[in-house]
Amino acid sequence: MGLESISFFKTASQRLQWLSARQKVISQNIANSDTPNFKAKDVSSFSKMLEGVQQTGLATTSAKHIGGGQNSGVRTETTKDVWGETIDGNTVVLEQQSILANEVGEDYQLAARLYRKGYELLTLAATGIR
Repeated sequence: MGLESISFFKTASQRLQWLSARQKVISQNIANSDTPNFKAKDVSSFSKMLEGVQQTGLATTSAKHIGGGQNSGVRTETTKDVWGETIDGNTVVLEQQSILANEVGEDYQLAARLYRKGYELLTLAATGIR
């Protein structure tokens, strides 16, 4: 029996994947902070990602796509609550992106700790050895 089959570990693993995808989008925003007409992006919420994966098994970005392969169900969307826009139409505010990156980093550390503690508890229950 793999750890993925246990609901806690499956959800924790999905949370870590979602946080990784969110960090990637934030870093792309920062990299494009000087690109004219670039709109800041973020990923869909974790709960929406879980709903998409549970409903269809695999999420696709278009109705024309064939479901297959590994798709985490994470959707990228334009950020609705931007802090400002430059004259050239860019909506990336570096301070906002820095705050988001810090939040994602803290959430990732917490999720990784919870995953590790769950594994330790499972090991303790199975073996009795700490």
